[in-house]
Amino acid sequence: MSSKARESDKAKKVKLVRDSFCMPKDEYAAIDALKTRALGLSLAVKKSELLRAGLMALGNMSDTALKQVLASVPTLKTGRPPVEAAPTEQTPVPPAKAAPKAARKTPTKAQAPSAPADAPGTAAASTKAPAKRARKPRTAVATSTPAAV
Repeated sequence: MSSKARESDKAKKVKLVRDSFCMPKDEYAAIDALKTRALGLSLAVKKSELLRAGLMALGNMSDTALKQVLASVPTLKTGRPPVEAAPTEQTPVPPAKAAPKAARKTPTKAQAPSAPADAPGTAAASTKAPAKRARKPRTAVATSTPAAV
């Protein structure tokens, strides 16, 4: 492939632009109706192709026809629709922020009090959390296994 052919390929590429917009539901449903109509004509079209075709049709109109069409389109308020707020008496209180990670950690053995946990008057006995129960001593377990029956 020559360098001239490569240059022409680069010149042909069109940069695409993504965009978002709002429109009434009934007008948005018209897009699906037009896509279905195009399928009836054996043409599979995408939504973006329909919108681009509409722009081409508007561009080919006379000034007076364009003015009439644009006058028939109702103006919409731009931006996201507002979130309906509850009355001020019932407005929920935002949750408190979580404690910093360091404050949530439980003390390690190195940080635990030096006195036994079950000793009266120690710091461990006065905390809100109940002290761990002492384990029962293990009983001797028979080492022999029962015979297979």
